[in-house]
Amino acid sequence: MPDLIFGLATALAIGLVVGVERGWRERRAPAGSRTAGVRTFALCGLLGGVAAALSRVLESPALLLVAMAAYTAVFAAFKYREMAQEDDYSITSVIAAMLVFALGALAVAGEPQAAGAAAIAATGILAGREVLHRLVRNLTWPELRSALVLLAMTVIVLPLLPDETVDPFDSINPRQIWTFMVLTATISFAGYLAVKAAGTQKGILISALAGALVSSTAVTLAFARRATAGEPAGLLAGGASLAAMVSVLRVMVICAIVQPGLLPTLVPPAIAGAAAFGAAGLFLMRRHEADTGEVEAPGNPFDIGPLAAFAGLFALVSAVSGVLLKVVGPSSIYAVNAVAGIVDVDVPSLNAARLAGSGLTMESAALAILIALGMNALGRVGFAAAAGTAPFSLRLLAASAAAVAAAGAVFLALAAG
Repeated sequence: MPDLIFGLATALAIGLVVGVERGWRERRAPAGSRTAGVRTFALCGLLGGVAAALSRVLESPALLLVAMAAYTAVFAAFKYREMAQEDDYSITSVIAAMLVFALGALAVAGEPQAAGAAAIAATGILAGREVLHRLVRNLTWPELRSALVLLAMTVIVLPLLPDETVDPFDSINPRQIWTFMVLTATISFAGYLAVKAAGTQKGILISALAGALVSSTAVTLAFARRATAGEPAGLLAGGASLAAMVSVLRVMVICAIVQPGLLPTLVPPAIAGAAAFGAAGLFLMRRHEADTGEVEAPGNPFDIGPLAAFAGLFALVSAVSGVLLKVVGPSSIYAVNAVAGIVDVDVPSLNAARLAGSGLTMESAALAILIALGMNALGRVGFAAAAGTAPFSLRLLAASAAAVAAAGAVFLALAAG
């Protein structure tokens, strides 16, 4: 009985949520001039729940199907009269009514959380009509094509790839490599949308800081391609520098969670490097703020060719680090972190933090993490030079050199002290 009452209450709430949106949209219509409003949709949701309850009690699934068919026919008949009078051809309200009934039935059938979540998502879609219509009107073919390619990469290809290493040195994981390709494409697409919505400078800043929470290398690659497309190299290099700052801070947080004993040795040089990246990023962005006009978003959110080339390089570097670790052993932690850090800083940093205190001293583990961070900074410059323009890569090189020098100076000063 408590489950039934909760399910019926959820069914009623589903109808109310959708009904409020439908009623708000037609709030200026005279009373009795529309097929369904708040009360009707609320009752529709409850009706679906009652039909599901009766079907379960009578052990007759056909009863629910018949009830939904009859309900749809009645609702559609009244909606048809309204549409004929107003010369309206939209079937949205009929579909919404059918969905309310079905979700009300699902709530009573044993999935109230899923039904409630679906109702909220559906209400969001209904309420965003103007935004969605405007988005479709302004959508270009390259944007649509890139979105479809990204969906295919994520939904179709990614699940088919094996999530295990396929080489003798346990280093090349196809799904991991493809995931990084998807990540880079996603950051590039998100940055494209950010620039289109917020303008060049704000869009670059938003995409840099948000993307760096996942991968500063992917941000750098995306920005390098945009620099090649003609966007301001200074702003993009500043954004890449700020992304590098966020990456360093993210690694420190991860290491603090895994092995807090690393912090006295790791934090001072890492903070110095992050501060240098941040200062360089702000300087580059502010320097170009006054003389940079609004630049249109590039015509293509991302290209598959550069992504595939980077995936091949990712696999090569992973293979080299795997060979070092397998042939030389754990004593090669510095060399392994130097090679692996070129494409990814999280894995070598986590590995060093895991070994700290058990096979590695805290100082050695901190140095290995700093090596990974430094090589990752230089690796990003290499990727920028390969995929971007000279102005972009040179600015990023200057920022990265300043950050590596600052971190190295602090580390040596601590070691000497």
